[in-house]
Amino acid sequence: MRIESIPPRFRDRIQAGLLLGQRLSTLGLEHPVIVGLPRGGVPVAFEVARVLGAPLDILLVRKLGVPFHPELAFGAIGEDDVRVLNRDLVQRLGITDDEVVSVDKREREELARRVALYRDGRESVELLGRTVVVVDDGLATGATARAAIQVARSRGAGRVILAVPVAPPDTVEELSHYADDVISLLTPPSFQAVGEWYDRFDQTSDHEVTSLLREAAGPWSPADGDRAQ
Repeated sequence: MRIESIPPRFRDRIQAGLLLGQRLSTLGLEHPVIVGLPRGGVPVAFEVARVLGAPLDILLVRKLGVPFHPELAFGAIGEDDVRVLNRDLVQRLGITDDEVVSVDKREREELARRVALYRDGRESVELLGRTVVVVDDGLATGATARAAIQVARSRGAGRVILAVPVAPPDTVEELSHYADDVISLLTPPSFQAVGEWYDRFDQTSDHEVTSLLREAAGPWSPADGDRAQ
């Protein structure tokens, strides 16, 4: 396989996933399971799984956003009743217990909706003893990725690798305490948001997620970059 060089920014999630898959292919992983974080992480994970010829699944996680700044995460929730909180941030911003409970309740309702929609009665891929590669389209605070790592651990993963196209160096360092390995193709020191490192960063729809999961359930075709750009 020809390994392409990493550009200063990505064209879209498809290109980012292909490049991330190529990077992971150099690690010699044995029988990995690729799990994407819906929604934006699934198109990236799809390409990674196709490059590696590995099964694709999802882990459902939801960011807990600061009430007056929803894009900033003070924690995250995940399947199996997982919850992680940045208690220092909660205290520093003066987020009350009632606000934490309110945000948690709302996000759990959305989490349940997505579990029913995306899994559509399908069983999760068995993670017990497997190398699990958790994939997202990028990291900011890393709260949702940390929750996903915890879910994978709770399901008996033998090794957990967190792999993303882009993340700030301090987040990579922080998450290295939770995952066995953290791989980020780009680690720009000046980082404001994941989307600034993509030319095209449209919101991923529920339909795209379910379509990719259905496609991944069939035989893999070679990852030749032919999916619609």
